Amino acid sequence: MARFNLLARGKDSESWWHRQDWYLNAAAFSLSVIGLLLVWAASRPRLSASGGDPNAYLYRHAANIMIGIFLGYVISRSKYTMLRAFAPVLYLIGSLGLVVVLLIGTEINGVKAWIQLPLGFTLQPSEFAKIALVLGMALILAETRQRGFEPENREVIISLALAAFPLGLIMLQPDLGTAIVISFIVLGVLGVGGVSFRWMIGLVTTGVFVIIAVLGLGFLDEYQINRLIVFLDPSIDPLVTGYNIIQVKLAIGSGGFGGTGLFNGPLTNGGFVPEQQTDFIYSVAGEEFGFVGSGIIIFLLGFITWRALRIARESSDLFGRIAASGVAVWLGFQTFENIGMNLGIMPITGVPLPFVSYGGTATFAVWMAIGLLQNIKSRLTE
Repeated sequence: MARFNLLARGKDSESWWHRQDWYLNAAAFSLSVIGLLLVWAASRPRLSASGGDPNAYLYRHAANIMIGIFLGYVISRSKYTMLRAFAPVLYLIGSLGLVVVLLIGTEINGVKAWIQLPLGFTLQPSEFAKIALVLGMALILAETRQRGFEPENREVIISLALAAFPLGLIMLQPDLGTAIVISFIVLGVLGVGGVSFRWMIGLVTTGVFVIIAVLGLGFLDEYQINRLIVFLDPSIDPLVTGYNIIQVKLAIGSGGFGGTGLFNGPLTNGGFVPEQQTDFIYSVAGEEFGFVGSGIIIFLLGFITWRALRIARESSDLFGRIAASGVAVWLGFQTFENIGMNLGIMPITGVPLPFVSYGGTATFAVWMAIGLLQNIKSRLTE
């Protein structure tokens, strides 16, 4: 009997490997490796100049990637029914993390979004909140659609309430960039969930009025207002608020077609671009890898988004379809927001580039998203 169970487990493992979307895994891993090199290139000069270990960020980010891949593997191997059943628990954990960070979190650049951990690591609960919200809303909307009905007002209101709680906590940090990403996730999930066109128009209209009210009534901090001003014209404050975007554009433009080569970017080596290993990692790619290398990054991120949409389209289970679509919207819009602010077509909001930017929690979250997509994909071929 023991031998029979062992063989059964072996066959199950073999079928799991067969059901994986290896193109998706390859694209995500390739981006992580590229990101590791770019983080190393961005952090090495500053650490060397300050007398620190020039490879510190390299080792930390390599550890982040390995942990992220492990978390993705665990989620991909979890039973689909269990993953669905634990969606409310994950949502509660994600929301609790947002409460804790407001109480004991560390403030960085005016945003109280991180919990300090030993050995120099930090935890950013808002990244986990993205995947928790995708699963929570997918569960509610799928239950209604599986009964053959369009989501009623009650289900839509519950879904919006689920989103409003973490969104409100994130705005208290205040982390405007993450709040914008989550808002687009909510719209995407509701749209795929079959919410009526009337609701979608109402939400978009309400969002526009909220933005106008936030800008007009002074809810934003001074530094956030300054970011919006210099987005329209960086030359208004070229030495302070507009400095970042000017230097980022110079770095990307100086790379030309083929780039200066890894570790050979003058602006990167000179430390002219602040926060380059996180928010402005794309500027390192533009300078040192040029148009070709930065174009490959966009292609790989677009490819991952496309594979997520394909998994959503092929899923016969509504929960999986909505969850996969939510991941696609999350990764797709966050990519546009980050690269857009590097190119000057979006305001600077401080969101990381998926799979590429330095950051433990952000790396964990995107690899968990890959694990979720693989879990949904595995169910298609069972």
